Amino acid sequence: MTQAPAKPHRVVIVGAGFGGLEAAFGLAGAPVEITLIDRRNHHLFQPLLYQVATASLATSEIAWPIRYLLRDRPDVTTLFANVCGVDAAAKHVQLDDGGSIPYDTLVLATGARHAYFGHDEWEPFAPGLKTLEDATTLRRRILVAFERAERETDPDKRAALLTFVIIGAGPTGVEMAGTIADLAKDTLPQDFRHIDTRKARVVLIEAGSRVLAGFPDDLSAYAQASLEKLGVEVMLGEPVTECSADGVVFGGKRLEARTIVWAAGVRASRAAEWLNAPADRAHRLRVEPDLTVPGHPDVFAVGDTVTIKDPDGNPVPGIAPAAKQEGRYVAALIKARLDGKTLPPFRYKHAGSLAQIGKKKAVIDFGWLKLRGSLAWWIWGLAHIYFLIGVRHRIAVAMNWLWIHTRDQRAARLITQGSSKVAQ
Repeated sequence: MTQAPAKPHRVVIVGAGFGGLEAAFGLAGAPVEITLIDRRNHHLFQPLLYQVATASLATSEIAWPIRYLLRDRPDVTTLFANVCGVDAAAKHVQLDDGGSIPYDTLVLATGARHAYFGHDEWEPFAPGLKTLEDATTLRRRILVAFERAERETDPDKRAALLTFVIIGAGPTGVEMAGTIADLAKDTLPQDFRHIDTRKARVVLIEAGSRVLAGFPDDLSAYAQASLEKLGVEVMLGEPVTECSADGVVFGGKRLEARTIVWAAGVRASRAAEWLNAPADRAHRLRVEPDLTVPGHPDVFAVGDTVTIKDPDGNPVPGIAPAAKQEGRYVAALIKARLDGKTLPPFRYKHAGSLAQIGKKKAVIDFGWLKLRGSLAWWIWGLAHIYFLIGVRHRIAVAMNWLWIHTRDQRAARLITQGSSKVAQ
């Protein structure tokens, strides 16, 4: 009697971000059957998402259909679905349409959303920036604010329309503030007849004592000075206590503003709740040194979903290179387990921190080398172009940046979603 062939090991990956996609790539050639589930049909290059929000790049230049990326992988089945839970006892991933997907090994790469520190009611007035929908919403609000200001005759209302508030001075906040300032001062002045867009106020509010707190003090100070040279008003040590359709309150002062951007914090997905597993205050899973979930050796978690420390005892940052390293490690460990082997614990290797300040300056911290200014900006640009997927996207982004750098023009200044209103 002929024995039936052994079934392939079933790996389910939830999330097609940097970590999830890297795990899928790393499992190529392994005796596994992969199911990749994501509630969106595209992989997003999040480090450049703010450039979509500020009309520098089009959505198609930083996002790729997941099915296209895996079209040559017959071992991978891609599902466009929303995961709502995990039945660890039965080893099934539960979908919100009532379906479920069985697994032998599960990889959770479910990412994070912005967090409002107990003030979720602020979200309609101060959207964050995590998805393409977030970026196009912010782009619409920014551009509509200028359009409305062009028609507004009341000086106070016009001033509020031309005031842009960014809350949070991490890399996203700094990059948003600098790029909005560039947009107002270099790109738009010749396009309007009744307003001087150069008089727009860009206000960056940070509860902490400095901008780019994750960078060395000297680079942080340089970034702040560069922002202020662009005309950005940097407010430090003053947490926001209120956000509304009319503006913000910080440090006991009210600032009238019609466009507010939230870049102050993130909250991980509900993965910890699904598994009743330990998590930190941002709901990130506390994983074992091999990136497995405590009590669940067949469940891995990577990227913004988790919190883990590097060899020096510092938290691994929630950035794309970290998620990619974690995804590669998980793939390697799954293959090792199938061969009856194991691997040493995950060790994060920090390649450096980068942040752009406007269109001609950046700061870079490689640890052994710190760079600032225009040279850092060129290295920042080359690094991001290198990590884009596909020659066409690299050429398109490079040409767009060159055009912005030399002509102060942004080709993606499109108001979509058909609304002339500033908010909602």
